[in-house]
Amino acid sequence: MQALLDAIAAAPALPTEACRLFHGRGGRFPGCEHLALDVFPPVLLLTSFKPLDDAALAAVGAALAARFGAALNWVYQCRGEGAETRLMAGAVPEPHVVTEAGTRYLVHLLRGQNHGLFLDMAEGRRWVREQVKPGAKVLNLFAYSCAFSVVALQAGAAEVVNVDMASGALATGRTNHELNGVKTGAKFLAHDIFNSWGKLTRGGPYDLVICDPPSFQKGSFVATKDYARLARRLPALLAPGGHALLCLNAPKLGEAFLREVVAEHAPELTPVGRVANPAVFEDVSPDRSLKVLAYRL
Repeated sequence: MQALLDAIAAAPALPTEACRLFHGRGGRFPGCEHLALDVFPPVLLLTSFKPLDDAALAAVGAALAARFGAALNWVYQCRGEGAETRLMAGAVPEPHVVTEAGTRYLVHLLRGQNHGLFLDMAEGRRWVREQVKPGAKVLNLFAYSCAFSVVALQAGAAEVVNVDMASGALATGRTNHELNGVKTGAKFLAHDIFNSWGKLTRGGPYDLVICDPPSFQKGSFVATKDYARLARRLPALLAPGGHALLCLNAPKLGEAFLREVVAEHAPELTPVGRVANPAVFEDVSPDRSLKVLAYRL
C-alpha cells in the first residue's frame, strides 16, 4: 500500500473536477493492483478489489487527513469478496453534482458500483466534443447516464438518441441534460438494443454512433459474442462519412479483438485511430486497459 500513501502525500491540492488520483489497477505499482483513489469533489473515493483491514484503512485516512486536512469527506468501497460501501469521514452531498471539463454530472457514491460517471472515459468525451459538428445526428448506444449525449449537444449536435435497457440510468441521464441546459434534441429510449434495430435504423442515418457496452453483463451484452452482432449493424446506421466510436473495457480482450471483429463484420468501416486514455490511467499493458477506437464509413 506504500505507493498509494506516497501518491497521497505527493498529491496537489484537492482537484475541483472529478478525476482519478491513483490507478493501482494499471499494474505500475506492484502490490497495489487492487487499489484506486478517485476524487468526486468534495469527496474522495477509495476503491479496493479485495478487503482492507482496519489498520490499512486507518493508514489511508491518516494520509488523506495529513494532505488534505482533517475536515475531509471520504468513502471506502470494497468490490468482490466482502463487498461493502462505507462512509469513512465527513459527508456526501445529496444531490452530488461534479464537473468534468466544465460539464456537470450527477453521481452517487454510496449505492452501487457504478457511480454515474466513468472517469477513464474522459478522453472519449473530449473526442466527441471535438468531433461533433453543428447540426449532427448522434446515436448513443448503451448510453448509461448519457454523458456522451450531453457533450455532443454542447458541441452543437441537433439530435442525440440515447438507448439503454436501464430506465434508472436514463433518468440520471435526463438530469444530466437538465443540469447543463441541453434538454432540446435529446431522446431517451429504454430499449433492448438488439430488439430495436428497425426503429433505430429508421431514425437514422447518424453522423456519429457511439457504442460503449459493458464487457460482460448477462442478459444485456457479452463482448465475445455480441460485439460481432453490433458491428454488423453499424454501416446501415451511419451516414456516408459518419463515424463510429467503439469502446471495450475488458482486460482479457485486447485491441486486436475489436479490430478483427470490425474487419470481419463491418469491412465498410475504415479505422481512424485509438483515443488515448487519460494519463493517470496508464497501464503496463495497453491491451488490458480501456480500448476506444474510432472508425469512419
